[in-house]
Amino acid sequence: MDGGAGSDEQIRWLLARQYHIVVKGTSSRRAHVLAQRVPRWDPYGDAWLGQVASPVDFGRPVQVFVKRRLKEGAFCHSYYVTTLKFPSKGHFMACYDQRGAAEVEQFRNDKSGLHLAARRKRRLPAQTALVLLVDLAHNLLVHFYHTALVGTRFKGFGPKRIVRDLLAIPGKLVFDGSQLKRIELLDTHQHAKDMRVCLERYCLDD
Repeated sequence: MDGGAGSDEQIRWLLARQYHIVVKGTSSRRAHVLAQRVPRWDPYGDAWLGQVASPVDFGRPVQVFVKRRLKEGAFCHSYYVTTLKFPSKGHFMACYDQRGAAEVEQFRNDKSGLHLAARRKRRLPAQTALVLLVDLAHNLLVHFYHTALVGTRFKGFGPKRIVRDLLAIPGKLVFDGSQLKRIELLDTHQHAKDMRVCLERYCLDD
């Protein structure tokens, strides 16, 4: 979890319910104080990492890491709490850096690719329904990407390009009763040939 969920109260709540956590702390003041206690700094990319004892009792054993980096000529610090064991400080930070990052990736991609920011409803129930539909569309796109596009030349496409360049290819669906029999794509479209292969993989997987 990012810093928005890293207060002492939230960490204690999770640990009391036997969750394992990898979380960034919320307090920049505490991070600065903890940085003064770091016995050794190890380089990590454009930053440095240190480890200190936990400043508070969370009710369960935790490891606390501190990151130092230069920002506009001055050091700034952040700290992290985890219940997991890592062979090194670098392994921990690599794990943290691989978090879902929904606040950056999913929300930003949904705003651009699924036009979440461009659509607004005046009433709360309508807006709630819209957000839920966008979540459903997001999950369907993720499933489509991992099922049909991974390993193809479209593997670098995000939601925006999938919707704009692939799912918008002109074509038609051919049904026999309620059963889909064939998907026809416009031959002259630049992505049509490769997209047929992707759709075959997707349909066979289902």
